[in-house]
Amino acid sequence: MDNINQIIIMAPPLLLALTLHEYAHGYIAYRLGDPTARNAGRLTLNPLSHLDPIGTLAFFFIKFGWAKPVPVNPRYFQNPRQDMLWVALAGPVTNLLLAVASALVLKLVIGIASVIPYSSLLEAILVPFSNMLVASIWINLVLCIFNFLPIPPLDGGRIMTGLLPENLAKTYASFERYGFIVILILAFTGVLGTIIFPVIRFANNLLLS
Repeated sequence: MDNINQIIIMAPPLLLALTLHEYAHGYIAYRLGDPTARNAGRLTLNPLSHLDPIGTLAFFFIKFGWAKPVPVNPRYFQNPRQDMLWVALAGPVTNLLLAVASALVLKLVIGIASVIPYSSLLEAILVPFSNMLVASIWINLVLCIFNFLPIPPLDGGRIMTGLLPENLAKTYASFERYGFIVILILAFTGVLGTIIFPVIRFANNLLLS
């Protein structure tokens, strides 16, 4: 029952976080002239269009995950390196904003609960909703901080490519083919958690304080 309850609590904020992360990538790319995501049906808020089954399940087992990357074609951009940087930033920044928004709504819910007379109906509504907000803060911070890691093909890797001098950027981007393998090795050896979870916990405690 605990596992089922955890899935029920985590599923809505997880779907929202993954969907808006990928939508943000596609939307910024579209605004900068690239219609690839729209033409592929990915410029949508339908979660089914963005979910990666393995990446979604990973959230419940190793506490971080991913969605299907939105297709982006930098040949449509006027300034490919700079515009790809903005596209890459859009996803994790969206998750950071969602984490902050969830924390603000949680404080509002707690404030309302403290002044409204207790009732079992109110508890049945506010307790699960509050738990979803707490989960939303954590999930969005995980997505934000994980994706900021400077490992291609993560958003942080693409941001780094946009910041490096062009000759170094090409060399750095060439490691993208090995990036996913590196991420899996870091994850299953525990190195990844050692790197990102202290930062996530600090940000989580800061937002909940």
